[in-house]
Amino acid sequence: MPAIAAGVRHSGASFYWHLGDLRAIYTFDEDMQHEPEHAAAPMTISDYLTTAWADFIQNQLMPFGTLPVFLGIGNHDTIPPMTRDGFIIQFADWLDSPVLRKQRLSDDAYDHKLKTYYHWIEGGVDFINLDSASPDQFSAPQVTWFEKVLAADSSNPQIRALVVGMHEALPYSLSEGHSMNQSPVGVESGLRVYTDLLKAQNDAHKHVYVLASHSHYFMDGTFNTDYWRAHGGVLPGWIVGTAGAVRYPLPAERANARAAETDVYGFLLGTAQPSGEIDFTYKRLSETDVPTPVAQRFTPQFVHWCFVANSQTH
Repeated sequence: MPAIAAGVRHSGASFYWHLGDLRAIYTFDEDMQHEPEHAAAPMTISDYLTTAWADFIQNQLMPFGTLPVFLGIGNHDTIPPMTRDGFIIQFADWLDSPVLRKQRLSDDAYDHKLKTYYHWIEGGVDFINLDSASPDQFSAPQVTWFEKVLAADSSNPQIRALVVGMHEALPYSLSEGHSMNQSPVGVESGLRVYTDLLKAQNDAHKHVYVLASHSHYFMDGTFNTDYWRAHGGVLPGWIVGTAGAVRYPLPAERANARAAETDVYGFLLGTAQPSGEIDFTYKRLSETDVPTPVAQRFTPQFVHWCFVANSQTH
C-alpha cells in the first residue's frame, strides 16, 4: 500500500478509493508480523485484533498524506469480532469527510447517520460506493437509497458518468464463484442494481462503470458473460484486488475478459474526459516501487517474499 500511495500521488490522481478488506482478521497479517516490534515479540490474538485497523490507518492510509481516500467495506471487515458498526466508528473520519458530509446533507438535510454506502459527485461523475460485504447485502434500505441517487443522476444533465464500486462483484460476472452469487440476497439485490445501471446507461444515456475487489487479481471485462449478453447487456466492469492480499488463481471462465492477470500488485487509474467517458489503465507495481524506508523497516527479504510467494497459485 505505501507503494500504491506513492504511485497514486505521482499520477496526479484526485483521490484513492479502497474497496474493502483492510486486514485479514481471520489470521495474522504477514506485514504486521514482520514489523520490528512484533518480530521481536510476537503478537497474541488479542493484540492483533485490537490493533489491526489502527495499524491499517498508520501504515496504509497515512502514506497518502493529504490526498483524499475513500473507504469501502469488505467481507473481512465483518469477520467477528469486527462488525459493520465497528467499522463505521473506527473509520468515521473517512466516512464523514467534508466531501461526503456535504453530499449526504445535500441529498437529505436530516441525514446525519454514517453508513458504509455513500456517494460523491466530482467533475460531472457520480462515484457511488456500495456495501456488498456480507450475505445480507445489498439490504433493502441500501437499494432504496441507491435507486434514489440513480434517479437523481438520470434526470441531471450535469451528471455524465456513474462509477459504482463495491467489494463483492455484482452477480453473473466472470468471477461469479467469488462474488455476490454466493447468497440469495446477493443475487436478488445485485441483479436489481445491475438492471438499474443498464437502464441508466441505455435510457438516461449515462456512461456507467462498475468496480469490485473481492477476488485477488486484476480483470478487465468481468461482465462479458453469456448470462449478461442474453439478459440486457454487458456493463464495463473491473476486478482490482491487488493491494497486498494473497493473490488468487484466475477463474477458468476468463477467455472473454479483455485482460486478466494474477501474481501482480497495482491499482486502477481512471482518467475522465469532459464527455463523461473514463479511460481506465492498470498500473502494475514492481518490487523496486516499495519506498526504501518501508523496505528497510520490513526488510528487503520480506518485501521480496511478498512479490514472489504471496500467492495461492504457487
